[in-house]
Formats: sequence, structure tokens, C-alpha cells
Amino acid sequence: MRRLVSIKEAALYTGLSPHTIYSMVSQRRIPFVKVGRLVKFDLELLDKWIKQNTVMPMPPRTTEAS
Repeated sequence: MRRLVSIKEAALYTGLSPHTIYSMVSQRRIPFVKVGRLVKFDLELLDKWIKQNTVMPMPPRTTEAS
């Protein structure tokens, strides 16, 4: 399996649109690799980025009896 993928492949991998990926790259909100003029994505870095941006649910609130 390849380690570096294209914008279209990164979009499929993350479930985001290619337009969103382009926007996030221009804002430096997603990790990417420049290979000459090409923009590529390291799958390991994408996995870490997804993990860092995952919001976990709040634990259920317990009600205390009066």
C-alpha cells in the first residue's frame, strides 16, 4: 500500500470533499506534503490528525436522588 496519496484519494479516505481538502491545505489545517508542485498526503499523518481532531462524547450525567 502506498504511503502518499493524492487530494482525491485523501478526500475519499477522510470522507471530505476535494474542495474542502483544498481549502484546509490553503489554511494549513490538515497535514500535507509538498512534492515539487504536487500536494500529497501521508496516510499515517492523516490517521494521527483524525485521532487528534476526534471529539469524544460526554459521559452520561448521573442524577443524584434527593
